[in-house]
Amino acid sequence: MLSCNTASKPDASQQAIPIIGTWQLISGTLIEKGDTTVTDYTKDKSQIKIINATHFAFLNHTLDKRKTGPDDFVAGGGHYTLDGDKYTENLEYCSARQWENNKFSFTVSIQNDTLIQTGVEKIDSIGVNRLNIEKYYRVK
Repeated sequence: MLSCNTASKPDASQQAIPIIGTWQLISGTLIEKGDTTVTDYTKDKSQIKIINATHFAFLNHTLDKRKTGPDDFVAGGGHYTLDGDKYTENLEYCSARQWENNKFSFTVSIQNDTLIQTGVEKIDSIGVNRLNIEKYYRVK
């Protein structure tokens, strides 16, 4: 009988962040070489991120259907790991092929139905080195 009561409950820092689901991007902030660019994803662009137990995928497009350039639709995905608040994406597939086979580490937090993802995106081969802060809300 004593063994039934000896299991300790994990504290909040040991419990998994409830990241699984579909997330709508609200805003993205990129800080690169001292310049800050903020994109409002509720106006001209839209992006969702879908996360299951092992993989993630994102779909991004402009809302103006008349545009037909290479940046008007971007998609990618791969597997991820989540260790506490450390979320690491291994981008295996991407319509922007130079981004494939790279790993991106983020710190994540969830407050109510809002996911905030903050981390550095760095790819030396294409000269990318920037801080990326994304804010999502959970799609129900």
